[in-house]
Amino acid sequence: MASTELIKKLRDMTQAGVMDAVKALKECHDDLDKAAQWLREKGIAKASKKAGAIVTEGVVKTSVDDNYAAIIEINSQTDFVAKNDGFINLVKEIKSLVAQHKPQDIDALNNIKTADGSTISGACINLTAKTGEKIVVRRIGVLNKTDNQFFQVYEHFNDKIGVIMLVNNHKEDVNKGVAMHIAAMNPKFLRIEDVSRDFLENEKAILTKQTLAEGKPADRVEMIVKGRIRKSLSEVCLLEQNFFKDPSKTIGQYLNENGVELIKFIRFEVGEGVEKKQTDFAAEVAQQIGK
Repeated sequence: MASTELIKKLRDMTQAGVMDAVKALKECHDDLDKAAQWLREKGIAKASKKAGAIVTEGVVKTSVDDNYAAIIEINSQTDFVAKNDGFINLVKEIKSLVAQHKPQDIDALNNIKTADGSTISGACINLTAKTGEKIVVRRIGVLNKTDNQFFQVYEHFNDKIGVIMLVNNHKEDVNKGVAMHIAAMNPKFLRIEDVSRDFLENEKAILTKQTLAEGKPADRVEMIVKGRIRKSLSEVCLLEQNFFKDPSKTIGQYLNENGVELIKFIRFEVGEGVEKKQTDFAAEVAQQIGK
């Protein structure tokens, strides 16, 4: 039987019942992603916004200077190290250097010279040697603007989620509200036209299996699937999502009403898409007691 931790994680991802989660993990040999997809195909679970966001430790920070904005994820192996002075000071230095040098990709960032003559990559290695944990700048996202465009940034209070936005109008309350919505609702795309072919094909395959499993008439399956795909797109495309502060209107409608065009956004969450090693703490304690 799957561990309690794994069952809980699958339930958090899918909102499935305990027995359904247990069965899914058994059918999929404890593969979390496959179990989530199995539940969706059976119609037991909805597409989860949390899938693929298995948390590692570290912080997400933003850095803005003039016509340049960046969002950066800096990782450690444990939250304990992420809260120590060495890590915190390194993060501050990286933010400052990014604003100063304006790197456009991760390689350029890692090669920036630090105050002690090393590089950002070297500073991470040095801190790794001191803490005994791997410290790394995992990724950077960049937006560049013209003089008549504006940035909006948002860092969640715990530094685990960050957002940078490029807009055509500076309306602080409007833009901040949308940035907070992006942080909370995790849209994958800005508009329907931006949805990738791979995403559409995967959704169609899942929803077709789900519809057939429900016993719908074969001649109606295609029509039903098209309707469900439209609903799915409204959940993953920012402009189609209902605004979390006012669900009576979509984000697109809210922005139009306030004369703001959202050109692009980038959202980072610590550990997104990174599989964290699962630890059976009960077994580990039992093993230690038995020694």
